[in-house]
Amino acid sequence: QVQLVESGGGLVQPGGSLRLSCAVSGSAISINPMAWYRQAPGKQRELIADRNKDGSPNYADSVKGRFTISRDNDKNTVYLQMNNLKPTDTAVYYCRLRQIITGTIYWGQGTQVTVSS
Repeated sequence: QVQLVESGGGLVQPGGSLRLSCAVSGSAISINPMAWYRQAPGKQRELIADRNKDGSPNYADSVKGRFTISRDNDKNTVYLQMNNLKPTDTAVYYCRLRQIITGTIYWGQGTQVTVSS
């Protein structure tokens, strides 16, 4: 059974930072592509960070230069470091795993990030 559990969300002031974590069980993140998405109220879920086939990170223009995706294979955990947060970053953040062998997509339950003064 593959499970993804996000944590690290919360309320932060504009300009602040948060680090989200996505702990994965049942599947190895070292071989299965991981990504971070977010969904703001009334909007579609959007891809904000993942990795290209060569391993280089890929970011949405809206977060480029502020967000960093990383992973710890030993802990089977993916992270999203978010700096210089803006009110427009307010959303529920989700991690996603695509299992190479089956093509199945797995999602975490999401973690709320609210940027407000």
